[in-house]
Amino acid sequence: MKVGSLNIEILSEGRFEMFRDGHINRAPEEDSPESNGPEIDTQSSIVGINPILVQQNSKNILLDTGLGWGLDAGSDNKHVSNVRTNLSIFGLEPADITHVILSHLHYDHAAGCSYSDNESKTRPTFPNATYYLHQKEWEYALSQVKTSFDKPGAGYQLDDLYRLIADGHITLLRDDQTEITEGISTILSGGHTAGHQIVHMKSNDESAYYLSDLLPSSSHLNHYSMRGLDLYPLEAKKQKVQLLNKAYEEQAILLFYHSKHSQSGRLIKDDDKQFVLADIPQG
Repeated sequence: MKVGSLNIEILSEGRFEMFRDGHINRAPEEDSPESNGPEIDTQSSIVGINPILVQQNSKNILLDTGLGWGLDAGSDNKHVSNVRTNLSIFGLEPADITHVILSHLHYDHAAGCSYSDNESKTRPTFPNATYYLHQKEWEYALSQVKTSFDKPGAGYQLDDLYRLIADGHITLLRDDQTEITEGISTILSGGHTAGHQIVHMKSNDESAYYLSDLLPSSSHLNHYSMRGLDLYPLEAKKQKVQLLNKAYEEQAILLFYHSKHSQSGRLIKDDDKQFVLADIPQG
């Protein structure tokens, strides 16, 4: 899809079953209607995993990196879809990625940042990219290493990220808003985690928002069901409402990381003044 001069592609890794204790399995092949995304009221939920590729002139920008299943040498998951296999569909290699923006460090968003080679050494999946992460997120993630993560769903797995930090691949952001490249900015939202950030993209008077786990899927448009998963529920709910209203006013495209089917669209309102996701005309 196009946002002004930006080209945006959804790199879907497929559907996964996410359990309350944090472990993830491949979802059964049987399809089901869109559910409440990563809201986990029962023992598990079926979610999508959808990193986003943004192409801006010679820049290839990745928004979150997925689970990365199959990237490690000797992996048993060589035949599953991951960010590398999805990039190849568009004629790109991991070395072609110039920027990686991490919304936060829960492993379902960040595990694809790195892989283990044949010598069991940690390598960046995108060797020529600068990874952007908010400092508040890194500091909070570090504080959780020796504690029991008390929220259901995916938690932190930082082992490989220590190496990326040490080798200078990750740039820690400190401001509430940072322009990464012209028209593409991170916005510190908090809410879901201490350092959760969203991405705003604007080009030629058109715009798009990647809200990551502040608004995980299109099923979350009109109700707040993340209270059990968000670190700061009141802050997350407030930010979500404000950003939805802003996106509606701008007629911006929304991009959903955890949707199984409706992974992008513009907001309209139905007769009951509820948000509805409108399809984006192709072509």
